[in-house]
Amino acid sequence: MFKDRIDAGLKLADNLQQFKDENVVVLAIPRGGLPLGAIVAQSLHAPLDVALSKKIGHPYNKEYAIGAVSLDDIILSDLPHIDKTYISRETEIIRQKLRKRFDQYYRNSSPLDLMGKTVIIVDDGVATGNTIKITAQMVNKKRPKKVIVAIPVAPTRAIENMVASKYIDEVICLKTPYNFHAVGQFYNKFNEVTDEVAIQLLEKTRKAYKS
Repeated sequence: MFKDRIDAGLKLADNLQQFKDENVVVLAIPRGGLPLGAIVAQSLHAPLDVALSKKIGHPYNKEYAIGAVSLDDIILSDLPHIDKTYISRETEIIRQKLRKRFDQYYRNSSPLDLMGKTVIIVDDGVATGNTIKITAQMVNKKRPKKVIVAIPVAPTRAIENMVASKYIDEVICLKTPYNFHAVGQFYNKFNEVTDEVAIQLLEKTRKAYKS
């Protein structure tokens, strides 16, 4: 169990010190990944940015990801009997939210240049790996040197899913529990991270890096 996202972020940062001398960009998946991403970025003396992507939930269980969407891409699990109209509708709804989030998160800045960088994608945990996979696919278009996924907890099947991606060079995960139902079960405190808090973390970490 992790006490909270700060505890998980500190433990994750300790396991990423081998990248301290590389040209790193930390890419947090909002909103839950930002508290961890901020800690990792500060520990590695690296800039912090956000990956704007979001999962598509199953029509009968929204918490179960059947795919993920970014502003440019979509990736879907190989699941039968999912209505294509549902996928199209959810994709457009998600992209509307991502466009709004883009305007919020980049009101005082622009996305970082990832070309030639070691990009470390950070989240507070992974259930299926699909959101991370589409994030890595999106990052690959920016021509990074390599892409590392760093997470506190995920089931083995999700790790295998991510490792199989040609867009991910390495997955670093602190815990791979057998009895995995949801990311939150491995945190004593797992409060929602609001957009306001996420934006404050992002802007504070950006200022600290520049100073």
